Amino acid sequence: MYQDDKLHEECGVVGIFAQDKQAARLAFFALYALQHRGQEAAGIVTCDGRMAHVHKGMGLVSQVFNEDNLHYLQGHTAIGHTRYSTTGAPRLRNTQPYVLETLDGPLAIAHNGNLINAPQLRRELLERGVGLQTSTDSELIIHLLAGAGGPDWPTRIRIMMARAEGAYSLVILTRDAIYGVRDPWGLRPLAVGRLDDGYILASESCAFATIGAQMVREVQPGEIVRIDESGYEFSQGAPPQKLAFCTFEHIYFARPDSVFGGQLVHEVRQKLGRQLAREAPVKADIVMPVPDSGTPHAVGFAQKSGIPYSEGLIKNRYIGRTFIEPTDKLRKIGIAMKFNPLPENLRGRRVVMVDDSIVRGNTSGPLVRLLRDAGATEVHVRVACPPIRFPCFMGVDMAAQSELIAANKDMDEICRHIGADSLAFLSLTGLMKALKAEDGYCNACFTGEYPFNTAIPLIELQEKEKFSQVWGD
Repeated sequence: MYQDDKLHEECGVVGIFAQDKQAARLAFFALYALQHRGQEAAGIVTCDGRMAHVHKGMGLVSQVFNEDNLHYLQGHTAIGHTRYSTTGAPRLRNTQPYVLETLDGPLAIAHNGNLINAPQLRRELLERGVGLQTSTDSELIIHLLAGAGGPDWPTRIRIMMARAEGAYSLVILTRDAIYGVRDPWGLRPLAVGRLDDGYILASESCAFATIGAQMVREVQPGEIVRIDESGYEFSQGAPPQKLAFCTFEHIYFARPDSVFGGQLVHEVRQKLGRQLAREAPVKADIVMPVPDSGTPHAVGFAQKSGIPYSEGLIKNRYIGRTFIEPTDKLRKIGIAMKFNPLPENLRGRRVVMVDDSIVRGNTSGPLVRLLRDAGATEVHVRVACPPIRFPCFMGVDMAAQSELIAANKDMDEICRHIGADSLAFLSLTGLMKALKAEDGYCNACFTGEYPFNTAIPLIELQEKEKFSQVWGD
């Protein structure tokens, strides 16, 4: 199977409270807008005020749901999840949302992120006699909530937040309300929108317009928002830490029409491209993107450099992640399954190929060869983020450090490895300048400076990684 060289988030989450409406239908269309955050599995849980109803399965949102199973999901509250698994084969048992029955009625959660103290929490739950069925830290969260004690769900959520360390944006469904929860560092995104007769929680604001909702505001680090028939209420669930929002939401993960911190993602990406052109100018005939995520970066590069923008590659947008294994011959074709060059635009031209990132370096080389074979006389690679030298433990599917090309080769070696005429990455200073910030972002994959509690030993993180590989999380 063709494997791309991109980072991947684990999921997108959605919560709906809509009086006199079938919340599942709204949740479906909101998840559809967040499909880019995970393509391997999807699920929706609803509540009708008495009991929970759930449907989930493997595949895209449009493959998992149809009129029949949506009709079964009755109720005016719903939470939903679309998933990308971080390691191993995707499995139905790891598909969210998770649901439990409690003395106070149904409890369901959907989670985006990673708990860095998951191995410790897992041991504690097992020692208490709690049976675990999956390898996910999301299952740990629902058991922490169910067993937290306390007189009400906001109190239990605060108790859970005191135990959970790492990245999490949660949507939680109970019998009479839905909750949104964001970790104290604000690593993963979560926002609240207003419907005509209710509210929506979603990982990204792009989900709001899909169902006719308007942005209220982002959930702040450490906050809890409760949404019920009386409206919404924000409260502080844990003391906020120094904001460490993942820069890759701006660079690559988020849909271009989403807004974070008042900034449209599409415009931020063009700024990154313009800054890259300032830092790494080159003499060339055309600027072209690696589609689709490299497109706004390339537009910005062309704007600042004055070099004409052109399309050089056509992407097969429907190849996605397939469970159908290609033949050996197709596997050897590799990159051509996903990209086709445009020889008329490339022949005899010096090309600047702009991409959002290089992770393992297994895609850039074949792309450079495609452009040369199509007639490009020179290929200069420009990357709209700094070199990725460190792994992520906060919910981003990233290679181990031994697989990260920038952790093991210098710039000249990478340039030779991919066969480019020149190679340049955006500087960290340039990245932050384009984001109009001096801090407030997590750049650990560039710097190795992680925002979480340094009292958690690295061995715990390594243990978690090994465990996930065994279980196929």
